Parts: sequence; structure tokens; C-alpha cells
Amino acid sequence: MQSIHGQAVTRGVSRSPVCTDCHGIHNIIAPVERATATVSSAVATETCARCHEGVMLTKEFGVAGERVSSYKDSYHGLASRFGSRVVANCASCHGVHNILPSSDAKSMINVANLPHTCGQCHVGAGTNFATGRIHLTSELIAANGARDRGLIGTRIVRWIYIPLIVLVIGGMVVHNALVWGRKVVARKQEKRDIVRLTRNQRVQHWLLLTSFLTLVLSGFALQYPDSWLAAMLGGSEYLRRIIHRVAAVIMLVVGAYHLVYLATADEGRRWFKDMLVRSKDVKDVLGNFGYYLGISKAKPKIARFGYAEKAEYWAVLWGTLIMGLTGLMIWFKLGIFAFLPRWTVDVALSIHFYEAVLATLAIVVWHFYHVIFDPDVYPVNFAFLDGRVSDEHYREEHALAYEQMQEEQQQETQQTDTP
Repeated sequence: MQSIHGQAVTRGVSRSPVCTDCHGIHNIIAPVERATATVSSAVATETCARCHEGVMLTKEFGVAGERVSSYKDSYHGLASRFGSRVVANCASCHGVHNILPSSDAKSMINVANLPHTCGQCHVGAGTNFATGRIHLTSELIAANGARDRGLIGTRIVRWIYIPLIVLVIGGMVVHNALVWGRKVVARKQEKRDIVRLTRNQRVQHWLLLTSFLTLVLSGFALQYPDSWLAAMLGGSEYLRRIIHRVAAVIMLVVGAYHLVYLATADEGRRWFKDMLVRSKDVKDVLGNFGYYLGISKAKPKIARFGYAEKAEYWAVLWGTLIMGLTGLMIWFKLGIFAFLPRWTVDVALSIHFYEAVLATLAIVVWHFYHVIFDPDVYPVNFAFLDGRVSDEHYREEHALAYEQMQEEQQQETQQTDTP
């Protein structure tokens, strides 16, 4: 009854909190039972926030708002959010049953008492330690910015550093972009005579690439509607669904065309034959591990498609099939419910999500390394643009295929020279 809340109740202020506002009614827990978890979460984010975060008290009683949000932005608030069980909360500084305004000499946050209050955690805290603003709210900054030395100092520092950061980092970005661009042009102009991908194959790859990236962006935006990804796509769920489904149709059509291509085109049948998994691929895996671990001195000779490309290729086919089937089940769920129970669609949705996570991570970790981050091809393997690779790259990465190509060329030359 001696606290500011009790005094307000005595005066008949109906909005002042009473015991049940803080302790609850049917869910009252003894403080000793919650000591292991402290009361940081409950006090800082729930109990006090009901009154001291909004503007209702500010308008009616002149009590400052934004107190909880400013606490959350402080070191104490961040530590509490990340699970600290000893960090200070609202009650640590303001008290519980003895809450009083800072103007009261008995208040824990009175200027004379702050060294002792802070010293409960920060042993040895003196007058200077306790000096300064604790709750830096927008209202407080606006009201005291012209005379608070700390705010004036930080504002001057900001005026100096923001332009400095823009100029220095911007100059670095421009410099490195010029260097990188020149090196890209030089790399692209290297002699690359060996055809790795035909035009037909490059078109399929581009359609797969664009539809996959669109599916990833729109799919995760649908899964996480409050994310920056969703905002980037306009924030409209309807638009995200349309984008996702159009990309899905494109991927499925490309997948169907690819199967026809494998069955009917000569280069498609050769592609399929070269992509078949063989016992040599297992030997190549073991041989590569031995070589890169320093156990073996000889690097295995890789054929036209090595185990890395084969693993990714068959994973793409499998993933497209799984994503296509589950995606169609989700899209046409009302029709599915006519002959399958509801739980099958729930399972399909779960498979669709986790397969998407798996495929996205596989592309980033596996595919992007081989076509972008591998030092031998950085900044990018330009075969996806013109289908060609250099003689040196092909000899290094596909030694067996390179030797076979050389033998075929020699045989052709001999046949041509034979009268």
C-alpha cells in the first residue's frame, strides 16, 4: 500500500494495478517456485508491459510509455531474450511491492540510491556508473536531445561516421567491383573450345534455374508470411501463390520435356547413358577422398560426368518428382479429399517443405560450389551461358573423357589422311 500503485488505489484510481494484475488469479505461482527461471520474462514482457508499454497511461496520467520496448533493446533485455537467468529485469531496478517514482527519496531509482541498486549486480558501481539515461525512448530523445551530453555526443559521432562509412565502404565496393568485372571479362575471353552443353541443354538448364529460384523465394515467402522475403514479393499472399504455381508448372513442363528428350533425341540418349551410375563412380569417390586427404598421390580420372554431377542430376530428377506430386496434392487438395483422408495432405505438405529445404541447401552447398566457388572456375563456370569449357579445365576435371576425345580426334585425323 506504500508503493505508487497502492497509493493510486487508495486515491480511487481504477486503472492502478492490484495484487491480481501482477500475480494472477487461478494461476498464482509462489515466487520461490519460479526462482530458478527468475521472473525476467514475465515481468519485463508481460506484467509491466500491460500498462507501461502503450500510450494509454501517457495520455491519462502522464506516465511515460515505451518502457518495455526500450528495456528489450538494452543489454539487459537482449540477455533476457537469449535466456539469461541472472540478468536484471524491471523488478530488479524498480522493486516489486516498493515501487516508487524516482523523485521519492525511498525509491530504488532515486539518484541517491542508484549506486546501491546497480551495485546489487555490478559490485563497486559508483555515482558515475549510475549516471545517464536508462530507457532511451523516442520521446525522451526528442525532449532531451538538445541538452543531454550523451545524446549530443552520439549524434555528432553518427554525423561523422555515417558519411565516412558510406564513402569508405562505397569506395571499396566500387574498386572491387571494377577489379572483379575486369577479371570476369578476362576469364570469359579465355579460349574455350570444348562443348559441354548444347543449346537445347542450356535452355532446359535456364528454365530449371529460373523456375527453381522462383519456387524457393515464393515458397518460403508463403511459409513465412511475416519475413522480409514475403515483403519483397509485395506482401500479397494471392500474388505469392500465383507466382509459386506458375513456376511449378514451368518446372513440371521442363521435367516432362526432359524425359521426352532423353527418350527421343540422340544427344539425350547419350546424356542418359553417360549419367548412369557405375561401379567406377564408387571407386572415384574413394579415390578422390584419398587424393584430397593426402593418402593417394594420383587423382582418379573422371569420365564425361563424374559422381558429383551424377549425384546432383538424379537428386534433381527425384526432387522434381517428389515436389511435383506433393505440390499437386496441396494445390488440388479438395479433389484429393474425395478419395484420400485429410492426413495424407498434411503429410504431403510436410514432405513438400522439408524436400524444399533439402533441395535449397543442396544447391547452395553443392552445386554453387562446383559452378561458382571452386577456385578453378571462380567467379563462375560460363558453360551455363555458351556451353563451352576450356581445354585445360576439361583435362583437369574430366581426364578420362578428355583422353577419349583426344583418341577420337586422332582416329578421325588418321582416317582423313589415309588415301
